[in-house]
Amino acid sequence: MLVLAIDTASPHGSVAALRDGELLDVVSNDAGDTHSLRFFGQMEKLLREQNLAMPQFDVYAVNAGPGSFTGVRVGLTAVKAWAEVYGKPVAALSGLEAVAVQAPATARLLAAVTDARRGQLYAGLYQREGGILRPRGEDTVMAPADCFAYLAGQARGEGICFATPALDWLAPLLAASQFHDAQVVAVSEVLAPSIGRLGLERALAGETLDALSLDAHYVRCSDAEVFGKAK
Repeated sequence: MLVLAIDTASPHGSVAALRDGELLDVVSNDAGDTHSLRFFGQMEKLLREQNLAMPQFDVYAVNAGPGSFTGVRVGLTAVKAWAEVYGKPVAALSGLEAVAVQAPATARLLAAVTDARRGQLYAGLYQREGGILRPRGEDTVMAPADCFAYLAGQARGEGICFATPALDWLAPLLAASQFHDAQVVAVSEVLAPSIGRLGLERALAGETLDALSLDAHYVRCSDAEVFGKAK
């Protein structure tokens, strides 16, 4: 099964092509360009170098969030259009799950944590069951102390392995918390390969969406919503 994986929600946006779970190619960009500027260039490079065309893919897998509002919309809008034009199914994934799945297979309970900026964390707790990750609770965005308290409550006394693409940022926060002795692992900040492998799992399990059903997983309210409620 040929999978196109797209991540425009995280700071290091990337696109990848995978065949039966094996990575064919990944294109990422560390430049400061916005996702809207770099995304289509990444797509063009991927398709050209792999001699592929959009109709050849069996499923489109996309990071539906959480992350940059603009970034999430760029990826979802493109995938919605392609899925409708070419009649392809879509696997919508949480970017936090794509972080968690990179952690060691020996870890049963995993907390994926990324920088939500504004002094907050994005976090999701997952448990491994027979090699498959299952969410335990909802993905959340909170200040560090509140986030760690939430994760501790969800863990119910079990040990947590933390996974993050920004170890230097997270380690000091954990050191000052109740998780000061928890295992912490650094994972790749390029998420498209993990998005693709998770997308394949969803497709094989029949857990895909059509273009009209695809929606964002923002977690955080937009500025417009926040300011609107404040009026």
